[in-house]
Amino acid sequence: MRTRLKTAATSLLLIVLVALAIRVAYARHEIEIIPRQALQAVPFLYEPGDIAYSLAVGRGFGSPFRADTGPTAWTTPIYPLLVAAVFEIFGTFNFHAFLAAISLNILFSVLTCVPIFYAGKRIAGIAVGAGAAWMWAIFPNAAIIPFQWIWDTSLSGLLAATILWATLAVADSHRARDWCAYGLLWGAALMTNATLLSGLPILLAWLAWRQWKQAPREAPSRIALATAAIVLCCLPWTIRNYAVFHAFIPLRSALGLQLWLGNNDRYRDTFPGYLHPIDNSAERAKYVQMGEVAYMQQKQHQAIHWIISHPSRELKLFKDRFVATWSGTPHPLKDFLRTPSFLIRSVFICNILAALGALLGTILIYADHNLRPYAIPVTGLPILFPFASYMSQALFRYRYPIDPIVLLLAAIAVHWLVRRARKSNRAAAILIYAGV
Repeated sequence: MRTRLKTAATSLLLIVLVALAIRVAYARHEIEIIPRQALQAVPFLYEPGDIAYSLAVGRGFGSPFRADTGPTAWTTPIYPLLVAAVFEIFGTFNFHAFLAAISLNILFSVLTCVPIFYAGKRIAGIAVGAGAAWMWAIFPNAAIIPFQWIWDTSLSGLLAATILWATLAVADSHRARDWCAYGLLWGAALMTNATLLSGLPILLAWLAWRQWKQAPREAPSRIALATAAIVLCCLPWTIRNYAVFHAFIPLRSALGLQLWLGNNDRYRDTFPGYLHPIDNSAERAKYVQMGEVAYMQQKQHQAIHWIISHPSRELKLFKDRFVATWSGTPHPLKDFLRTPSFLIRSVFICNILAALGALLGTILIYADHNLRPYAIPVTGLPILFPFASYMSQALFRYRYPIDPIVLLLAAIAVHWLVRRARKSNRAAAILIYAGV
């Protein structure tokens, strides 16, 4: 019986099926209570959906604000192209297109169980790998976000987890094709979510160090091969941006606006959507009149000036956004007590438990000599990736791409706590048996 339970608990197929069932059940529940007229339009009325519509109707990669405003580099191209393909197959802004788009997101979220399972297994054994995958399968964020946002978020989470798994695997590889494939994976990730760039330098540096220890002569060529593949993936997009905007935009252009939205006199605790060009007609008119590049440069200048001239306010905002990133809200206790929703309360609790587990896991992975060789690649993205949120805005979906790795660290912590508890129980049993 115990063997069967252990086999079931470590079955990747079972974990994937449970993850799928949870996400489909949540989506079905939401579809039953939200009018179809809303579902077929509202989720697409943001930048990826608007750009996808522009692509689908033949206007090219542009118009991120529900109006024909011309070419854009607002976001990297892969996810809008996927949504455009959905529009081409199912039609624009209809219920079937919505179902197809969220089905893709659910698929990405479910498949994330696979790399996190194998990454955990490589680092600390099958118990940690299965534990991390189970955590991801039942994690509320991983069920809610694929339905609520037709955005690159779910795909980004899958790519981030796969990058970690691939980093651990390629670290000991001597085959050129593996390093090329690793570079192509990174290229796809950057063309999906530019913020993942934050983890690239530290992971490449760790791989270079690991390879140098094993094969000093071959290490530079392998890292160069991966780097070349990354550059070649991004180069067509960069060239397109230069040809269109006559400016060097290697990935995306929206950094200035993102920074300004979170750092201005009118920002409080939540995302100031009323200042965003997609909802603010005055800002949209300014964007059209100035052009995308000049508009973003102005917003970046204004944001940096505001940050420098309001140091105490910026420090408080940084603290609030740090809390919001890891708990889901800048005021977790107050919002937990105020909300009547059991689901929202469970989101707060699970986010905080995941963050605490990841913190303990981070301490353990650096303290344990068996785990320490993997410490840098496992902790790199969770440490560096959120700084974009700390400095701009901490929206609920922003942490999602690193959540699989956060839960892997939490699984390491849980595994350590379970082993510690078992040792304590054995010691107590021995003392009792000895009559002490």
